[in-house]
Amino acid sequence: MKNILVVGSAGQIGSELTLLLRTIYGSDRVVAGIRKTKPSQKLIDTGPCEVVDALDTDALVSVVDKYKINMIINMAAILSGTGEKNPMLAWDVNMNGLINILELARERKMDQVLVPSSIAVFGPTTPRENTPQDTILKPTTMYGVTKVAGELLGDYYVKKYGLDVRGLRYPGIISHETLPGGGTTDYAVAIYYEAVRQKKYTCFVNEHTRLPMMYMPDCLKATVDLMEADFDKLRYHCDYNIGAMDFTVADMVASVKKHIPDFEISYAPDFRQEIADSWPNSLDDTAAREDWGWKPDYDLDAMTADMLEAITRKHEQGLI
Repeated sequence: MKNILVVGSAGQIGSELTLLLRTIYGSDRVVAGIRKTKPSQKLIDTGPCEVVDALDTDALVSVVDKYKINMIINMAAILSGTGEKNPMLAWDVNMNGLINILELARERKMDQVLVPSSIAVFGPTTPRENTPQDTILKPTTMYGVTKVAGELLGDYYVKKYGLDVRGLRYPGIISHETLPGGGTTDYAVAIYYEAVRQKKYTCFVNEHTRLPMMYMPDCLKATVDLMEADFDKLRYHCDYNIGAMDFTVADMVASVKKHIPDFEISYAPDFRQEIADSWPNSLDDTAAREDWGWKPDYDLDAMTADMLEAITRKHEQGLI
């Protein structure tokens, strides 16, 4: 029986993942680990919430013992945009937090640790089209550096200690629930929100910027599918490419205009443009499809329709 601690449950992915896991494994078996941000009412109402900082080993141990945790999902991270403003904080949270969790899992002989990676592991010398599973990893951001190191560290714990550590390289994740914070792909969420709220948006990357993206329902499905996959069938452990769609900002705007024709966009690229330009245009996720049956459900237009419907409803209710 899984008793799961989700570290970083207040984040964009962690908040929705925690709620989904509670419906699958039972509300009392999935603990939301919150650092500082006040958890959503949904998290409070549906299961246990505890103050957990990945850098605070004593707090981690206390929660693990209290709930007899045998699996940890580490969603806590300083993302690319914020990480470039404070690289030492990114290193501290992303690396020291991770090794604290891995060491605790090793000592307690836990069943599994899941540590997501990111397309940030790639860099300007990586092949940009249909980026291979095994390829050059020379990122130019501290976030990317920590994710490469995290992949290697997780693989080390698999080989050295036999610990079941898994991870997948998330592309840009788009959701209408919890907003992202500090990532280079945040524009993809902001475009939808501002199209509804103001019918205009100033984008911090240019219209030709193309990146791999994924809608949150597919992100959650990929995460749970990897969690449940047969360990013996996994050729990789901490670094699976997963893809769903890729598009330029201009493609996205065209999709939005099918629903909101008078939406206007302008461009003012900042330091995040260089980060975006160092990442792939598209991913080869053959390994994930073959090893654990990965297959996305959403394309750009399907995602756009669902996003705009949900955000419009929030707007009409005065929630945004």
